[in-house]
Amino acid sequence: MPGALVFVGFMGAGKSTAARAASDALGRPLVDIDAQIETDAGRTIPQLFESEGEAGFRAIEERTILDVLGRVAEGTPVALGGGALGSTRVVEALKDHTVCWLEIDEATAWRRVKRSDRPLARDKEGFARLFAERLPVYEAAADVFLPQGGRTFMGTAVARLLEAGGGRRLAFARAGDAVYPVWFGNRVWPATDAETDVLITDANVGAAHGSRLEHLRRLTMQPGEAHKTLATAEELWTGLAKLGATRASRVIALGGGVVGDVAGFVAASYQRGVPVVQVPTTLVAQIDSALGGKTGVDLPAAKNYVGAYHQPEAVHVIPRVLETLPAAERAAGYAEVVKTGIIAGGPLWERIRGGAIDDPDTVLGCARVKLDVVSRDERDGGPRQLLNLGHTVGHAIETVTEYRRYRHGEAVGLGLLAVLRLSGQDALRDEVETLLAAMDLPVTMDPSIDPEAVVAATRSDKKRLGAHVPYVVVDAPGRLRWGQEIDDAAVLAAVKELR
Repeated sequence: MPGALVFVGFMGAGKSTAARAASDALGRPLVDIDAQIETDAGRTIPQLFESEGEAGFRAIEERTILDVLGRVAEGTPVALGGGALGSTRVVEALKDHTVCWLEIDEATAWRRVKRSDRPLARDKEGFARLFAERLPVYEAAADVFLPQGGRTFMGTAVARLLEAGGGRRLAFARAGDAVYPVWFGNRVWPATDAETDVLITDANVGAAHGSRLEHLRRLTMQPGEAHKTLATAEELWTGLAKLGATRASRVIALGGGVVGDVAGFVAASYQRGVPVVQVPTTLVAQIDSALGGKTGVDLPAAKNYVGAYHQPEAVHVIPRVLETLPAAERAAGYAEVVKTGIIAGGPLWERIRGGAIDDPDTVLGCARVKLDVVSRDERDGGPRQLLNLGHTVGHAIETVTEYRRYRHGEAVGLGLLAVLRLSGQDALRDEVETLLAAMDLPVTMDPSIDPEAVVAATRSDKKRLGAHVPYVVVDAPGRLRWGQEIDDAAVLAAVKELR
């Protein structure tokens, strides 16, 4: 673990509390920069703001931080003030340390500090502007992302941080009662046990990356959505039994979305549940399907109709494996990147519409959108339906073509164009069509596909609870509504337009 453990975040995020928890867990002294400044100056932070002005206080703060970071022992927890990263010298110095960002939403932060004596928490509008300005700065500096409420699992965080080295980033996923690490970096291959762990992969991925885990017993399935079936699951259940796998075993899922979904489902159901570790090797899997615990297989009648929620023990996202993907597979994942950008809005959408495709920062940004949504709704009761943007029509296209005509991402891209038309977002639809076409993704549907069959297939969408199919519609990037009813005639017109 390089350098100090430096905790950053906005006002009210709980930086001092989290750093104190780390200090207790590690048995190392805590350095709280605000407390250090007050001790050195013999005055409180509000008094320093009053006497020196904000610029004068920031100069004192910068000197104190640089002095502490220059001499502090490795692994020492250090808590910074919320505005400390406004200094470019501080940001540069942090590159030699492990930066832990405690995330918090604006409303919660305001509720916690609005009655305090903090000089920058006296005006709600100014507070909101400051929050928006600082958010991307924290994100860019962070090595570790602690979601809101992360103080409750600081013990887990500290243990994971002690294992980390340079060139790695770490997020934590929360879903229901489950909390698990999501690692990002080219050196984050999972530690495995040859006696208990079983690798599940497909023939293509096994040939490309299986040597990394060659010490494990291996079960290999056929690649492609056409093999995401109960028959494949049965073969894998039988294989686990023949290998003598027990409830003490773990499944290591190495592959794209199909492998991850099937292996996760097999793990969820074998002996009523064994752990699964996801090692996603496609863009779609790295930003979406390996995260959140949805597992399952397809039926001829509809996609993902048999499955279970089974949160992974850990997810290991390794950017370098994308380099071995065929160009068409890599491009297909881009449709999910665009979808995620529209859901997020803000800086992530601006980055994507500006040309970002699958660089590590974009992958991490998209994955964190998924993790945030899942943390608020594990089982599709509300906000998680946002992740279905473009998927209702996309899944229907996959179903009527028997999962053979289009890759999943290609179908999602077509579904996204349809739903943007249904949302009345014509300009955004045109922009998305341009983005998809630039990646050689299809923006028109094979004319041999019957639009009425596609509309009929949407009625089998697994999220349907009552008389209507719930759609996600877009008011603007970052502003979406789920659970919306759309007339079949309108859907038919949008699907016909794709031809």
